[in-house]
Amino acid sequence: MLHLIYILAFTVLAFLAVGNLIRNLMTLGIESQRSYAPQGRFSPNSTGFHPQSGYGQARSVSHPELLDESGNIVNEPFLVMRSFTVEDAREQLDALYNSSPSKSDEAHGEV
Repeated sequence: MLHLIYILAFTVLAFLAVGNLIRNLMTLGIESQRSYAPQGRFSPNSTGFHPQSGYGQARSVSHPELLDESGNIVNEPFLVMRSFTVEDAREQLDALYNSSPSKSDEAHGEV
């Protein structure tokens, strides 16, 4: 009897986990297609706060981390990668190896 309760409990948990996974995937798909725009300036008036007209066009940004604190797009590169060939990497590694202090110690030990 106890085995049936365990099987039933884990079956319910499995269905809840799969349902949560499907909901998260749907939310992620929807959010990945949404574009983010900086918020406009607001001016107080008698009916509350409304965006000022003529602030500029809303620019779509692919991710909110590309915006600074004031909502402007950051145009600086966050990571710059340079591609190079395997031969270039080997030359750099050889140069590091040959310039290491242990390399000069080995050369003196062999003589």
